[in-house]
Amino acid sequence: MARLVMKFGGTSVADIDRIRNVARHVKREVEAGYEVAVVVSAMSGKTNELVGWTRALAPMHDAREYDAVVASGEQVTSGLLAIALQEIGINARSWQGWQIPIKTDGAHGAARIVDIDGSKLVERLAQGQVAVIAGFQGIGPDNRIATLGRGGSDTSAVAIAAAIGAERCDIYTDVDGVYTTDPRIVPKAKRLDRVSYEEMLEMASLGAKVLQVRSVELAMVHGVRTFVRSSFDDPADPRLGDPRNPPGTLICDEDEIVEKQVVTGIAYSKDEAQISLREVADKPGVAAAVFVPLAEANINVDMIVQNVSEDGTTTDMTFTVPTTDFDRALKVLEGARAAIGYVNIQGSGDLVKVSVIGIGMRSHAGVAASAFKALASKGINIRAITTSEIKISILIDSAYAELAVRTLHSLYGLDAA
Repeated sequence: MARLVMKFGGTSVADIDRIRNVARHVKREVEAGYEVAVVVSAMSGKTNELVGWTRALAPMHDAREYDAVVASGEQVTSGLLAIALQEIGINARSWQGWQIPIKTDGAHGAARIVDIDGSKLVERLAQGQVAVIAGFQGIGPDNRIATLGRGGSDTSAVAIAAAIGAERCDIYTDVDGVYTTDPRIVPKAKRLDRVSYEEMLEMASLGAKVLQVRSVELAMVHGVRTFVRSSFDDPADPRLGDPRNPPGTLICDEDEIVEKQVVTGIAYSKDEAQISLREVADKPGVAAAVFVPLAEANINVDMIVQNVSEDGTTTDMTFTVPTTDFDRALKVLEGARAAIGYVNIQGSGDLVKVSVIGIGMRSHAGVAASAFKALASKGINIRAITTSEIKISILIDSAYAELAVRTLHSLYGLDAA
């Protein structure tokens, strides 16, 4: 029998009625002949509550005890869903991460999965038992619970799908798929039937909140076909059980996409701040002097632009960091001023990164030029530009974010007919 992993996020299991609804979704797939493993998040708002409790007791708390506390949210949900399934006649049991086991590294609070032994799960699934698994957690080398960081249940689900050889990993959420852009900004945005792993990875890393970045990375590495769909659809709707064309978005290998659009979607991220170092001595090692201290402070850097002076003696370096790290980054760079040797430092928040994404861009020229022309016609000034094979990202003032997204969405013909 084919195996299926189903993952349900916090809003999908927010209360008892929604947990019962999830149970009906699971029952539909069991009756369709699948061996089913279900991965669940904590009930909506519960993780924030648990995090708040730990911080209230001690702002600099022990990360191992933090994990012991926050992992309990998923434990509650997994037990409740197992009970709900049993109540409607489905053989089910709950599993915690350590029981499988899902082995992680020792980075408590932001652990990465090292290995999953799926043999016990496979054995129970073959016996017709549904496995309801607490997401977001595993067991570290110190034999203690370790959590995977926010959004870690998506990562758990994809990793388990890879470990048990599942046909597909279905991610149920509060939206019915991946859209060409945020429908709240562009009402004409349309749901995509299929998206390549690479495109989804870019979308997730550039602001789309549908899937966690690490889960997409795992899906791409292990070739796990991942399906984004809504948990709020009626479980009895016959379309949901149609294996050929159920409503949602399939994230898959590029080879499975017959008609490749030049541009697939427009993503945006409001969490951007810009830092510029002026008149830095242009010499070997200066880039390391700038970016190594930032890396040691766990500050992610993006959109690096360097302009060398006409005489070649100095350079200006401009880059972006997350807004939440802006003040900390300035302090790190001020502390490293002697090693870097810049004349002055400038910073600016209130910026937005807007990105054009599409695997079809590999074989089409002029995509970037048309974007720049369209934005210029709307009076939108571009502060920085970065490109890759399938992506163009521009940095602009946040006041123009929605206008830029709407302009680019229309420019590439993404508005729904």
